[in-house]
Amino acid sequence: MSLRSVLRAQTADCHAEVDKLFGTFDLSRKEQYRTFLRAHARIIPAAEDALEEAGVIRLLPDWPERRRAQLLSADIGELGDRLPERLPPPALQGEAAIWGVLYVLEGSKLGGALLAKSVRDSLPSAYLTPQGPKGAIKVFMDRLDASDVADPAAAVSAARALFDLFLKAGQLELEAVP
Repeated sequence: MSLRSVLRAQTADCHAEVDKLFGTFDLSRKEQYRTFLRAHARIIPAAEDALEEAGVIRLLPDWPERRRAQLLSADIGELGDRLPERLPPPALQGEAAIWGVLYVLEGSKLGGALLAKSVRDSLPSAYLTPQGPKGAIKVFMDRLDASDVADPAAAVSAARALFDLFLKAGQLELEAVP
């Protein structure tokens, strides 16, 4: 079984919880969209930095073009807000953990493209519609499928930890809304 299949099967419950929570946001409404972006901003910059520190460039040479933290920061700035406090990213010990976190982040781009359709044209949406390398998701999936990870459980653990952080971030932001 490929690492992608293992990750999909063993994180489906987490993925569903995150989709359910973030699906409650009405992205056509400025304040809810801002809250949605702030929740992501608690995770994305820290996770991307952790991936860089762990050596993600060895696995994905086009990594710099895949980063979205600056797009997220710009969108939040355009909405007149500042970045919230970051949550600590999951520990990335080894290649398997890097693949697990990448699986969640790269997959979130597919979800973001769908969500972007509900964002009003007057709102900034660079984060949800990144213009990365052409065919980037296919390249990622091909590399993930070709990965020869000795410990798929470590990849699953890292992916689940990142999904949990998204849940925590979403809940923190929702609690902060008056």
